[in-house]
Amino acid sequence: MEPVRKPLVADDDDFQSGYSYPSTSRMNGLLVLLGVVEALGVAAIAMVCYWTAHYRGGFAWDGSGQQFNWHPVLMVVGLVFLYGNGILTYRVFRDQVKFGVKVLHAVLQVTALIFAIVALVATFDFHNANGIANMYSLHSWVGLTVVILFALQWVLGLSTYMLPFASRWIRTLFMPYHRFLGLAIFALAIATCLTGLTEKLLFSIGPGGADTYSKFAPEGILVNCLGLTLVLFGVFVGFIATKEEWKRQPLPEEQPINMSIE
Repeated sequence: MEPVRKPLVADDDDFQSGYSYPSTSRMNGLLVLLGVVEALGVAAIAMVCYWTAHYRGGFAWDGSGQQFNWHPVLMVVGLVFLYGNGILTYRVFRDQVKFGVKVLHAVLQVTALIFAIVALVATFDFHNANGIANMYSLHSWVGLTVVILFALQWVLGLSTYMLPFASRWIRTLFMPYHRFLGLAIFALAIATCLTGLTEKLLFSIGPGGADTYSKFAPEGILVNCLGLTLVLFGVFVGFIATKEEWKRQPLPEEQPINMSIE
Protein backbone atom coordinates (compact mmCIF):
# COMPACT_ATOMS: atom_id res chain seq x y z
CA MET A 1 0.00 0.00 0.00
CA GLU A 2 1.42 3.40 -1.00
CA PRO A 3 2.25 5.49 2.07
CA VAL A 4 0.47 8.78 2.61
CA ARG A 5 2.91 11.65 2.85
CA LYS A 6 2.16 14.56 5.14
CA PRO A 7 4.32 17.65 5.32
CA LEU A 8 5.86 18.99 8.45
CA VAL A 9 5.86 22.77 8.09
CA ALA A 10 9.39 24.09 8.20
CA ASP A 11 8.44 27.67 8.94
CA ASP A 12 4.95 28.34 10.15
CA ASP A 13 4.59 31.96 9.11
CA ASP A 14 5.11 31.66 5.38
CA PHE A 15 4.36 28.13 4.22
CA GLN A 16 1.41 27.50 1.95
CA SER A 17 0.64 24.05 0.67
CA GLY A 18 -0.24 23.65 -2.97
CA TYR A 19 1.36 26.96 -3.89
CA SER A 20 2.38 27.66 -7.47
CA TYR A 21 4.80 30.48 -8.19
CA PRO A 22 3.43 33.55 -9.99
CA SER A 23 3.95 33.85 -13.72
CA THR A 24 6.78 35.98 -15.11
CA SER A 25 4.34 38.67 -16.24
CA ARG A 26 2.87 38.97 -12.76
CA MET A 27 6.32 39.16 -11.22
CA ASN A 28 7.20 41.88 -13.73
CA GLY A 29 4.14 43.72 -12.46
CA LEU A 30 5.55 43.48 -8.93
CA LEU A 31 8.87 44.92 -10.08
CA VAL A 32 7.12 47.81 -11.82
CA LEU A 33 5.10 48.64 -8.71
CA LEU A 34 8.20 48.40 -6.53
CA GLY A 35 9.85 50.93 -8.83
CA VAL A 36 6.83 53.22 -8.50
CA VAL A 37 6.95 52.91 -4.70
CA GLU A 38 10.63 53.82 -4.53
CA ALA A 39 10.15 56.75 -6.91
CA LEU A 40 7.28 58.08 -4.77
CA GLY A 41 9.32 57.64 -1.60
CA VAL A 42 12.33 59.48 -2.97
CA ALA A 43 10.06 62.23 -4.33
CA ALA A 44 8.45 62.65 -0.88
CA ILE A 45 11.85 62.95 0.80
CA ALA A 46 13.01 65.46 -1.81
CA MET A 47 9.87 67.57 -1.36
CA VAL A 48 10.00 67.65 2.44
CA CYS A 49 13.70 68.55 2.35
CA TYR A 50 13.10 71.31 -0.21
CA TRP A 51 10.15 72.65 1.77
CA THR A 52 12.04 72.85 5.06
CA ALA A 53 15.24 74.18 3.46
CA HIS A 54 13.72 76.70 1.04
CA TYR A 55 10.58 77.90 2.84
CA ARG A 56 11.33 77.17 6.51
CA GLY A 57 14.95 78.30 6.76
CA GLY A 58 17.00 75.09 6.83
CA PHE A 59 18.28 73.04 9.75
CA ALA A 60 19.97 73.56 13.10
CA TRP A 61 19.90 72.11 16.62
CA ASP A 62 19.59 75.22 18.76
CA GLY A 63 15.97 75.33 19.90
CA SER A 64 14.93 77.48 16.94
CA GLY A 65 12.47 76.81 14.16
CA GLN A 66 15.37 75.33 12.21
CA GLN A 67 15.60 72.60 14.83
CA PHE A 68 11.89 71.87 14.44
CA ASN A 69 12.51 71.36 10.70
CA TRP A 70 14.19 68.06 11.53
CA HIS A 71 10.82 66.77 12.72
CA PRO A 72 8.96 66.52 9.39
CA VAL A 73 12.06 65.34 7.53
CA LEU A 74 12.91 62.56 9.97
CA MET A 75 9.29 61.45 10.24
CA VAL A 76 8.88 61.19 6.48
CA VAL A 77 12.19 59.35 6.10
CA GLY A 78 11.63 57.11 9.12
CA LEU A 79 7.95 56.38 9.69
CA VAL A 80 7.02 56.50 6.01
CA PHE A 81 9.91 55.63 3.68
CA LEU A 82 11.92 53.24 5.86
CA TYR A 83 8.82 51.79 7.47
CA GLY A 84 7.22 51.16 4.07
CA ASN A 85 10.36 49.53 2.73
CA GLY A 86 10.60 47.40 5.86
CA ILE A 87 7.09 46.13 5.20
CA LEU A 88 8.07 45.17 1.65
CA THR A 89 11.30 43.31 2.44
CA TYR A 90 9.62 39.90 2.12
CA ARG A 91 8.33 40.88 -1.34
CA VAL A 92 11.56 42.45 -2.60
CA PHE A 93 13.92 39.72 -1.34
CA ARG A 94 11.64 36.78 -1.98
CA ASP A 95 14.51 34.59 -3.27
CA GLN A 96 16.92 35.25 -0.41
CA VAL A 97 17.48 33.17 2.72
CA LYS A 98 14.71 34.00 5.14
CA PHE A 99 16.85 34.72 8.19
CA GLY A 100 18.72 37.41 6.28
CA VAL A 101 15.43 38.96 5.19
CA LYS A 102 14.23 38.92 8.80
CA VAL A 103 17.37 40.75 9.91
CA LEU A 104 16.94 43.38 7.18
CA HIS A 105 13.27 43.81 8.10
CA ALA A 106 14.18 44.31 11.77
CA VAL A 107 17.04 46.72 10.99
CA LEU A 108 14.91 48.91 8.71
CA GLN A 109 12.18 49.09 11.32
CA VAL A 110 14.45 49.92 14.24
CA THR A 111 16.18 52.58 12.11
CA ALA A 112 12.76 54.06 11.38
CA LEU A 113 12.03 54.03 15.12
CA ILE A 114 15.30 55.83 15.91
CA PHE A 115 14.50 58.50 13.32
CA ALA A 116 11.04 58.94 14.85
CA ILE A 117 12.44 59.31 18.38
CA VAL A 118 14.98 61.94 17.26
CA ALA A 119 12.15 63.75 15.46
CA LEU A 120 10.12 63.81 18.70
CA VAL A 121 13.10 65.12 20.66
CA ALA A 122 13.56 67.92 18.10
CA THR A 123 9.92 68.96 18.54
CA PHE A 124 9.86 68.84 22.34
CA ASP A 125 13.14 70.77 22.56
CA PHE A 126 11.80 73.42 20.19
CA HIS A 127 8.55 73.78 22.13
CA ASN A 128 10.29 73.97 25.49
CA ALA A 129 12.85 76.50 24.27
CA ASN A 130 10.11 78.77 22.93
CA GLY A 131 7.50 78.40 25.64
CA ILE A 132 5.09 76.44 23.43
CA ALA A 133 2.82 73.87 25.05
CA ASN A 134 3.43 70.21 24.30
CA MET A 135 0.86 67.59 23.37
CA TYR A 136 -2.12 69.90 22.84
CA SER A 137 -3.08 69.04 19.25
CA LEU A 138 -4.71 66.02 17.64
CA HIS A 139 -1.57 65.63 15.54
CA SER A 140 0.60 65.28 18.65
CA TRP A 141 -1.78 62.85 20.33
CA VAL A 142 -2.00 60.55 17.34
CA GLY A 143 1.68 60.95 16.51
CA LEU A 144 2.92 59.91 19.94
CA THR A 145 0.48 57.00 19.92
CA VAL A 146 1.87 55.87 16.56
CA VAL A 147 5.47 55.95 17.81
CA ILE A 148 4.58 54.02 20.98
CA LEU A 149 2.61 51.40 19.03
CA PHE A 150 5.43 51.11 16.50
CA ALA A 151 7.97 50.56 19.28
CA LEU A 152 5.78 47.88 20.89
CA GLN A 153 5.24 46.22 17.51
CA TRP A 154 8.99 46.09 16.91
CA VAL A 155 9.74 44.65 20.35
CA LEU A 156 7.02 42.00 20.01
CA GLY A 157 8.17 41.11 16.51
CA LEU A 158 11.80 40.82 17.60
CA SER A 159 11.00 38.68 20.63
CA THR A 160 8.61 36.45 18.68
CA TYR A 161 10.37 35.92 15.36
CA MET A 162 14.05 36.76 15.80
CA LEU A 163 14.88 35.42 19.25
CA PRO A 164 14.65 31.65 19.81
CA PHE A 165 12.26 31.75 22.73
CA ALA A 166 8.76 31.79 21.27
CA SER A 167 7.21 28.44 20.44
CA ARG A 168 5.86 27.66 16.99
CA TRP A 169 2.23 27.92 18.02
CA ILE A 170 2.80 31.39 19.46
CA ARG A 171 4.48 32.54 16.25
CA THR A 172 1.65 31.10 14.19
CA LEU A 173 -0.99 32.68 16.40
CA PHE A 174 0.65 36.11 16.44
CA MET A 175 1.53 36.38 12.74
CA PRO A 176 -1.87 37.64 11.43
CA TYR A 177 -1.93 40.28 14.17
CA HIS A 178 1.68 41.26 13.47
CA ARG A 179 0.89 41.81 9.80
CA PHE A 180 -2.34 43.69 10.49
CA LEU A 181 -0.78 45.92 13.14
CA GLY A 182 2.17 46.66 10.88
CA LEU A 183 -0.08 47.96 8.10
CA ALA A 184 -2.46 49.72 10.50
CA ILE A 185 0.36 51.60 12.23
CA PHE A 186 1.85 52.48 8.84
CA ALA A 187 -1.49 53.93 7.71
CA LEU A 188 -1.76 55.90 10.96
CA ALA A 189 1.78 57.20 10.46
CA ILE A 190 0.85 58.61 7.04
CA ALA A 191 -2.38 60.09 8.42
CA THR A 192 -0.36 61.74 11.20
CA CYS A 193 2.04 63.20 8.63
CA LEU A 194 -0.91 64.72 6.77
CA THR A 195 -2.32 66.36 9.89
CA GLY A 196 1.13 67.62 10.83
CA LEU A 197 1.79 69.12 7.41
CA THR A 198 -1.55 70.94 7.46
CA GLU A 199 -1.02 72.18 11.01
CA LYS A 200 2.45 73.52 10.22
CA LEU A 201 1.21 75.26 7.09
CA LEU A 202 -1.62 77.02 8.92
CA PHE A 203 0.82 78.22 11.60
CA SER A 204 3.66 79.39 9.36
CA ILE A 205 2.66 79.85 5.71
CA GLY A 206 2.42 83.59 6.05
CA PRO A 207 0.26 86.47 7.31
CA GLY A 208 -3.28 85.31 7.82
CA GLY A 209 -2.41 81.62 7.89
CA ALA A 210 -5.46 79.95 6.41
CA ASP A 211 -6.19 83.03 4.30
CA THR A 212 -2.75 82.81 2.65
CA TYR A 213 -3.14 79.05 2.25
CA SER A 214 -6.48 79.50 0.48
CA LYS A 215 -4.86 81.74 -2.13
CA PHE A 216 -2.87 78.78 -3.55
CA ALA A 217 0.47 80.01 -2.24
CA PRO A 218 3.40 78.09 -3.78
CA GLU A 219 4.40 76.71 -0.38
CA GLY A 220 0.90 75.38 0.15
CA ILE A 221 0.82 73.74 -3.27
CA LEU A 222 4.21 72.10 -2.60
CA VAL A 223 3.08 70.68 0.73
CA ASN A 224 -0.22 69.51 -0.76
CA CYS A 225 1.75 67.64 -3.43
CA LEU A 226 3.93 66.17 -0.69
CA GLY A 227 0.83 64.95 1.12
CA LEU A 228 -0.60 63.34 -2.03
CA THR A 229 2.74 61.66 -2.66
CA LEU A 230 2.72 60.19 0.85
CA VAL A 231 -0.82 58.88 0.32
CA LEU A 232 0.13 57.24 -2.99
CA PHE A 233 3.24 55.73 -1.41
CA GLY A 234 1.10 54.23 1.33
CA VAL A 235 -1.53 52.92 -1.08
CA PHE A 236 1.03 51.13 -3.25
CA VAL A 237 2.87 49.69 -0.24
CA GLY A 238 -0.41 48.38 1.14
CA PHE A 239 -1.41 46.90 -2.21
CA ILE A 240 1.88 45.06 -2.67
CA ALA A 241 1.96 43.85 0.93
CA THR A 242 -1.56 42.40 0.80
CA LYS A 243 -1.44 40.78 -2.64
CA GLU A 244 -1.32 37.10 -1.78
CA GLU A 245 0.31 35.88 -4.99
CA TRP A 246 3.39 38.04 -4.28
CA LYS A 247 3.88 36.61 -0.82
CA ARG A 248 7.33 35.16 -0.19
CA GLN A 249 7.41 31.37 -0.37
CA PRO A 250 9.98 29.01 1.19
CA LEU A 251 13.16 28.31 -0.74
CA PRO A 252 13.80 24.63 -1.61
CA GLU A 253 16.01 24.22 1.45
CA GLU A 254 13.22 25.71 3.59
CA GLN A 255 10.53 23.37 2.24
CA PRO A 256 8.83 21.04 4.71
CA ILE A 257 10.23 17.59 5.26
CA ASN A 258 7.99 14.72 4.14
CA MET A 259 7.43 11.82 6.51
CA SER A 260 5.85 8.52 5.65
CA ILE A 261 2.86 7.46 7.67
CA GLU A 262 1.62 3.92 7.08
